[in-house]
Amino acid sequence: MAFTGNYTCTSFKVALLDGEMDFSSNTNQTFKAALYTSDATLDATTTVYSTSNEASGTGYTAGGNTLTVATRPTSDTATGGTVAYIDFSDTTWTNSSITARGALIYSAGGTNPAVAVLDFGADKVTVNQPFKIVFPLSGATTAIIRIG
Repeated sequence: MAFTGNYTCTSFKVALLDGEMDFSSNTNQTFKAALYTSDATLDATTTVYSTSNEASGTGYTAGGNTLTVATRPTSDTATGGTVAYIDFSDTTWTNSSITARGALIYSAGGTNPAVAVLDFGADKVTVNQPFKIVFPLSGATTAIIRIG
């Protein structure tokens, strides 16, 4: 098994400090989620989107789906504002036949830098039905991307 958990990619953290990532509503940056098979090796050291071991099937296009930032960068004032977070809206591949073990969130364009790795815990399979990634609730302890 090549997936070992969910990760915020280390290269993403560096890109944040370099000012290369922008999750504000007025950005020209596009974020995507690409699906991968269990043969993919994705973890915190993943730096860019790659087609190697990317899922395929009916209803799936290489590169994945474009994501919508659901929660602009914010912090949880109830906990003293020590955790900043963002979240994405759920994404769906309709009427699909796909087998995927996980996903990579990345910024489309340039070198396609990695943001986060999602481990589904097991293969997820659809046969002529929607394949959906449901992101957790937005919050300091639950959002898909948190920095504390």
